[in-house]
Amino acid sequence: MQELLGRIAKLDPEASLGLRVIACFDELMAGEVNSHALASAAAALAGCAAGFRSGDGSRQLRVDSGGVSIPGDRPAEVAALSLPNDSEVWLEREDGALPNDELILERFGLAIGVRFGLERQQLETPRDVALALDPAATPEDRSAAAVRLGLTPGSGYRVLAAPLFAVFEKRPAGPTDVITSEHGTLQVVIVTDDTEDIAVTPAGLGPSGSIGELPRSLRAAVVALRLSRPPEEGLVRAENFGGLVELLAESSDTTDPDAALIDEIMDSPWAESTVRVLLEAPTIRQAARDLGLHHSTVQSRAEQIERCLGYDPLSGYNRTRLGISVLRWRLRNSRVLELPGPVG
Repeated sequence: MQELLGRIAKLDPEASLGLRVIACFDELMAGEVNSHALASAAAALAGCAAGFRSGDGSRQLRVDSGGVSIPGDRPAEVAALSLPNDSEVWLEREDGALPNDELILERFGLAIGVRFGLERQQLETPRDVALALDPAATPEDRSAAAVRLGLTPGSGYRVLAAPLFAVFEKRPAGPTDVITSEHGTLQVVIVTDDTEDIAVTPAGLGPSGSIGELPRSLRAAVVALRLSRPPEEGLVRAENFGGLVELLAESSDTTDPDAALIDEIMDSPWAESTVRVLLEAPTIRQAARDLGLHHSTVQSRAEQIERCLGYDPLSGYNRTRLGISVLRWRLRNSRVLELPGPVG
């Protein structure tokens, strides 16, 4: 399914939307996520609340599109799908059904049935992955959750963060869940620090740390994910940016006096590739060779950038200043966590 999805997405991104829904639930089932994660995915994909109810009415779960549990019974009017033993899943859309609602319900219902064996298992399983990654939880609660997940104190772990529509060529082993962030809904996997078989795009991989540092690894992984530029940069490792990831995670555009100027520069079609090479190359002549352009052309572009910024971007700490501003620009313009809008 993932291979087929990748091929179709290159030919027709719009036609691949249905396959992306299928692939998303396939990956969640492979990761053996819990009911809340499945409902969160359905709600995020549909853009409205989603829920599940057991046949005897003793178990019910409702989650809004932001992944937050909703108390109380479901509304009387919902788009529902009946499951064995009189159980059901539903979408709480206020207006008429959208084209992908039926497919989302079908895959949501299948995932619930496969994951929980409706007659035999409890619907709710502990959300230990979410708890182990929660910076608001106490260290004791996070540690206890990590141990329940089979993680070992004293060992190193990383957090892999990916969007719901990420393409997994090979899913790494480790505890998995679906969580929400201020930037969107995420699939997260906790992997050992020596895991090498990670083939997923787009994704961000956080730095290694102990089980107590998992929230920090997640925060860095989300920054790395937002810096990804698939297909050229599908998987981004936070450690490749060193301490800059922490700086980017803690700062905002309000602290960057160059934000508006960088936006102006990047409006030029040549700007992003030229700035990237200027930051990486030791000289303008080398940058020109790397870009396959004449030296005078690159020199002219560098001078145009300097006039706009008001400082020489290639001297001393100014190069670092430009680099940080460009990374912030990439974060502002990241689209990897955007789900396709509902189609009426």
